[in-house]
Amino acid sequence: MKIVLRWMAASVCAGLVLIGGGPVPAPPPAQAAGAPAWMHVDAAHKRVSFQVIAADTGANGTLNFNLYANGQMTVTVPAGWRVHIDFVNSGAGALPHSLEVIREITPVPPQGIPPAIPNAATRNLVPGIPPMEKDSVDFTAAPAGRYLWFCGVPAHGIQGMWDRFVVSATAGAPSVTVK
Repeated sequence: MKIVLRWMAASVCAGLVLIGGGPVPAPPPAQAAGAPAWMHVDAAHKRVSFQVIAADTGANGTLNFNLYANGQMTVTVPAGWRVHIDFVNSGAGALPHSLEVIREITPVPPQGIPPAIPNAATRNLVPGIPPMEKDSVDFTAAPAGRYLWFCGVPAHGIQGMWDRFVVSATAGAPSVTVK
């Protein structure tokens, strides 16, 4: 009886391996405690990705990134990390929007300017991404400093469509804080 049970157990295990079709996929990167669902950190490869939704509901008259405007949100990324942004214009308010990283300046410019970090801008910066369309942005967070996530469509930044973006020489991991 022991021989039959061992053979059955081995057969079942072999069958499970065959049914599975290969190695078990790696789990998604772990989220830091308190991290928003729209931020994903790959600390082993020093990469962070964000899903940024422009006009996420009617907050600030639809002039917001992930519900925040007027500097209410601060996104911090360690210097040298790779940043990927999936940008979505939700269409709320039926306005075009864009996103770029500019130096933190006061007052904010009336429309898009060249980004402070190479490649840190969506396409169609000034005319914007039409409602219900997407774009993606990839850049390296450098140099360390204080920046803004800024909508380059004329008058959107002035009306509050900006939040803080910090490239930190001392942070060990990306973070998001809201005031």
